[in-house]
Amino acid sequence: MANKLLEPIKVGNITLKNRVMFPPLTTGYEERDGSIGERSLSFYERLAKGGTAYIVIGDVAPVRTASPTPKLYDDSQIPVYKKLADTLHKYDCKVALQLFHPEYDVPGVGRMIMQAGMARQAAAKAQAEGNAEETAKQTQLAEQITKDAYAKLHHDMQHFVSEASVEQLEEIKAGIAACAKRAVQAGIDAIEVHGDRLVGSLCSKLLNHRTDEYGGSFENRVRYALEVVKAIKEAAPELMLEYKLPIITVNADGTLRGKGGLEEDEGVALAKLLEEAGVDMIQVAQANHTGNMGDTIPPMGDVPYNWTLPIARRVKQTVSIPVATVGRVVSVEAGEKILADGDADIIAYGRSMLTDPDIANKIASGECIRECLNCNKGCVDAIQGRRYISCVLNAENGNETSVFIKPSDSVKKVAVVGAGIAGLEAARVAAKRGHKVTVYEKSDKIGGQINLAAVPPRKSEILRSIEYYRSILPTLGVILSMNTEPSADELNTYDTVIIAVGAHNMALPMPAESDIIVSSWDVLNGQEVSGKCVVLGGGLVGTETAEYLAQKGLDVSIVEMMDKIATGESSTVMPLITKDFAEHNVKQYVNTKVSSIEQKVIHAVNTQDNSEIVIEADTIINALGSKKNIFDTTGLTVPFILAGDCSGERTADIAAAIRSGYNAGNEV
Repeated sequence: MANKLLEPIKVGNITLKNRVMFPPLTTGYEERDGSIGERSLSFYERLAKGGTAYIVIGDVAPVRTASPTPKLYDDSQIPVYKKLADTLHKYDCKVALQLFHPEYDVPGVGRMIMQAGMARQAAAKAQAEGNAEETAKQTQLAEQITKDAYAKLHHDMQHFVSEASVEQLEEIKAGIAACAKRAVQAGIDAIEVHGDRLVGSLCSKLLNHRTDEYGGSFENRVRYALEVVKAIKEAAPELMLEYKLPIITVNADGTLRGKGGLEEDEGVALAKLLEEAGVDMIQVAQANHTGNMGDTIPPMGDVPYNWTLPIARRVKQTVSIPVATVGRVVSVEAGEKILADGDADIIAYGRSMLTDPDIANKIASGECIRECLNCNKGCVDAIQGRRYISCVLNAENGNETSVFIKPSDSVKKVAVVGAGIAGLEAARVAAKRGHKVTVYEKSDKIGGQINLAAVPPRKSEILRSIEYYRSILPTLGVILSMNTEPSADELNTYDTVIIAVGAHNMALPMPAESDIIVSSWDVLNGQEVSGKCVVLGGGLVGTETAEYLAQKGLDVSIVEMMDKIATGESSTVMPLITKDFAEHNVKQYVNTKVSSIEQKVIHAVNTQDNSEIVIEADTIINALGSKKNIFDTTGLTVPFILAGDCSGERTADIAAAIRSGYNAGNEV
């Protein structure tokens, strides 16, 4: 069967070799000055090597901004983008720059930041000269200017769209056009207009409160967007021009999702105007400006797959230019169906390509594709935390030049003990390197703790991680020996052993005389509980166990020693948990340390004021954490490597398990 994803498509004056697109995604890989350095270049080159036809570099600023994004505002920056273009072109991969302007007075804030820096320099000089009075004066001045700069920034993010003068908007437009002209000199293939951010704010009737020619009516609100398109086309007519069209969608409860951009009917109307203005391609996406990135990049289980597709379909029916769709298109099968149904022309795989950069090549070869979990742990959380992005399932993200599977010098017989996620990844990597691998698992199913992690609400999608190994390992010749605990003698017949036997639910550390205590692992594994349930431990496992029980209709309380629960949970998932807890009246005892348990009574102390707390329960669930399993290496005479939870003093998350397994498999 022919793969529509691999069919070429003409877009404007360029031809994409297939329909696989990497959409604009904030990576954090750029250098501090906003240039494309080795880490960033290697990441994009890896995507191009994987067969991606079209890569959009996200959030390229045409102005000198303090925002941590790529920048192209000066001719001196052209060479790094030329190197990027030349590198990707070697793989017949087209590259676009997504041009945006942040929603604040960049020059104004920039001047204040520079003034604060000058004051700090003056303070340092005065201190060196022994002038204490001048040092204090300049230090105070620097602190005040910095405070004022952040106050202006905060104000502008809410009001700049309405307060910016026409002259300021003209300057911004000219800067965008000049950046497009530099892109031509760099050999870039296309420009994507970031229809969100400032441009989208001007389009929005929720954010734009102007009373001039750029405010009020639909025609006025979209005027600037069309002017930006015209300015780019005049400055760089040879470039393909794409527009990211942000749509304010409607949640299941009827509330609006997003503020920048346009509601559906207006968005479709703008799409038609954009085509008439000469735009070559439209990417239909969720509008931003929500305060929660989960609204824009939703986590697993929050919204349906392909959730923005209905609007992309309407746009596709309205315009004759190519339309790209983005948003939880997890599988190749989903992408193929979208293309076959004629709902879009190009499929943007964002988070999915962090998980597997070889999607296009694997479609062609038939190899199994590792699918994104939409967990948002390594990617979206990193963006919000100003860290560079990664994927929990991919040990190579951001380190492509130094972390890769190295072919082995000789073929070895390798035993992996434990088919949890670390053991499975170790087996995959070792087999990819050419070794002959056998995995021993004492239970009747692979995946270890992933099977428990998939039980709580919205978490079933995490099982995709196990399905990948179930599919890929047989193709690599890996033997799975289930319901088996190998003896030392048997393991000694191998050249190397990788031990990945995981962890177990740790025992309670406080005195506990009660027959109603069960472990969170047993509960998630199907053990029935009843009555008033008290979960001890508000970490991720405890929080998810509490939500799971609450949704079963039980009366649930959660006890946590820290000042809040689920401190390691994704910021995009936490609002969903909070909402669920409120709907099911889950009680939270934070800053609470359990001192003892006597049958159905939990004695605890509030760590803030030392007051005593007594909680009654019908079922007590131990979710205080896990402890590594110890593997008896007595009699083992061959080299062995520990991987996953059993390798360290502290058990870890899926990302750490994957990386530990990857490294073990790469060391054999």
